[in-house]
Order: sequence, then C-alpha cells, then structure tokens
Amino acid sequence: MPLIVEDLAKRYGPTAALHDVSLTVDDGAFLALLGPSGSGKTTLLRILAGLAQPSSGAVRYAGEDFLALSPRERRAGMVFQHYALFRHMSVAANIGFGLSARPRAQRPSRARIAARVEELLALVQLEGMGGRYPGQLSGGQQQRVALARALAIEPRLLLLDEPFGALDAKVRRDLRRWLRRVHDETGVTTVFVTHDQDEALDLADQVAILSDGRIVQTGSPAEVYERPASPFVFDFLGAANRLEGEVRAGELRLLGARLPAPGRPDGPVQVYFRPHDVAVDPPGGGGFAARLDTAVVRGPAVRLECSAGGQAIELELAADQVRGLSRGQDVRLEPRKFALFPRG
Repeated sequence: MPLIVEDLAKRYGPTAALHDVSLTVDDGAFLALLGPSGSGKTTLLRILAGLAQPSSGAVRYAGEDFLALSPRERRAGMVFQHYALFRHMSVAANIGFGLSARPRAQRPSRARIAARVEELLALVQLEGMGGRYPGQLSGGQQQRVALARALAIEPRLLLLDEPFGALDAKVRRDLRRWLRRVHDETGVTTVFVTHDQDEALDLADQVAILSDGRIVQTGSPAEVYERPASPFVFDFLGAANRLEGEVRAGELRLLGARLPAPGRPDGPVQVYFRPHDVAVDPPGGGGFAARLDTAVVRGPAVRLECSAGGQAIELELAADQVRGLSRGQDVRLEPRKFALFPRG
C-alpha cells in the first residue's frame, strides 16, 4: 500500500512552512525530499513521524489515517543528522532501546532482543562492536548505529533527516552506497531528506523537489534531471549556465548562433545548459563566439571559464576535447543539449 500525502499544510502563525503538499510514495520505494534550506523538507518529515501536526491535509498509509495514530503506533523509524545516540549506553543497548522500552506485554524477551541486535550489527557491518560506546566510534559508525536502532523496531516507514550532513565527503559517498544496499535488503519504505542533489539522484527511486514549502516537481532521478520543469529545478540539480535567447520559426537564436528548436513557440526564452553539454569549436564553425578565460585541470576533466556577450560561461570537458586551447583564445561554443523556459 502506498504512502499518500494530500494537501498537507503547516503554518507557524502567519508563516507557512508547507503549502498544500501532495505526493504518493510507492510501497517499498526510496523517496528523496530534495530542496534548499527552509523549503519545508524537515517539516514534512516531522509530520510523518508524528513530531509535528499539520494545519490541514491528510496522510494515509496502508489504508489507515496516519495522522490519527500516535508516533508509536505509526512504527516509523527516525534517523537524525546528529545521531541522537545515548552516550552512556553501549552500542548494543542503543540499538535495542526501542524494543526494551516497549510496554511489558509487547516487549520481546531479552534473548530475542539480543538476537535482533546481533542481526542488525551484521546488517550495518559493525559485528563485534556491540560492547563499545558511541564515543569510541567514528562519525560514520555512529550513523550506522543510529540506522540500526531505527530498524530494530521493524518499522514500516523509515525517515532519514539529513543523515550524512555531519560527515566528510568521502564518508558520505561510502555511506550512500551502503544505505542503498541496506534499503534493498530490508525493503522498508524510506523517506530521505537532503539538500544534496548528488545524494538524492544516487539513492532514490523517486525524487520530490521542494521550494518555499511547495513541491515543484516529482519523478524518477532521471526524469527530474533530464526534464526539469522550471529554471529553479534545472539550476538546483547541478551546475548550470543561463543565457537569454529567442525562438523564431523553430530556431533558437542565441548570441548570433542559430540552433534547432522544433516545436517551440516563438518568443524570448531563458536558455539553460549544463557545463558538460557544450561543444568547443564544433566542426563547421557552428555555435556562438566566446573567449577562453581560464582552464583548470581536474584529473581527466578540464574546467573552462569563458565569456560571451558579457556573461560568464562554465564548461567541463574531457582533456582530449580541449587540447591545443589556451587562455585568451577566441573559440566557438555550441550547446548540444539545452532547456528553454519562457522569459519575462
């Protein structure tokens, strides 16, 4: 059964944190809530967890009125950015806390709790560390303990609030791969909050992009990246160049260049394109005139900064595509893939 959010709104006095948010999360899916700070991601997650109440709207899960259930009845496991582990408890006690704290009639036996803890230590690749304390673990290991604690209660919904935000870049990349594997093994429906587009696109089955308390686009990672619905989405999902152009009779006129734009209505447009979707000095001399200002080598890629029409343009190309170019040289640039949005 899917998780269904309908017209969810949340106000704090005169301030609206969420505006009529609606989305559907497939059973067993991994949904990323992606957006800048203040876009409403964490507010939505807290409502799902039962830590905040909406001003209006509905949430249904597995055919139930989810908002009518207490946080315990929702069986939602929550993982926070800063772990929220009990420093005075061992790793094993932290993981088993949710089971040990259940009412006596619902509490598993000590042997069953211990067995569950060992299962989870193996799942999060921390075998043999149950006797340690959080202060004796690295940040990445502590985050794994936090996830194991959330999974211990056998949640039907896993909620992750910027879980890797306090970790360095390499640990984040390693944990992304690991988290996706854990999700695939457990099959639990997961809602993951992040402002990092790479995390969202790498991890999720579904992505919901928020801005100012509204969902502005939903879809698979490929859909939102390849077919952004607005300039905001295009710009937010990675490095982007923006120029102004005009469409006339199926052609995009851009800084003197004419590029095919079949099916587009005539009129002024904003032209967005990625740094890696540009050809430099294409055969036949197409594109528009620019000047190469800087070139920085980063491994097999070269980052170029060019100027054209008084605007800066950033490119990222393979080294063999820019061989022979030098600073101050005049070049021609041709966007090979671009998105057009009405201007004005």
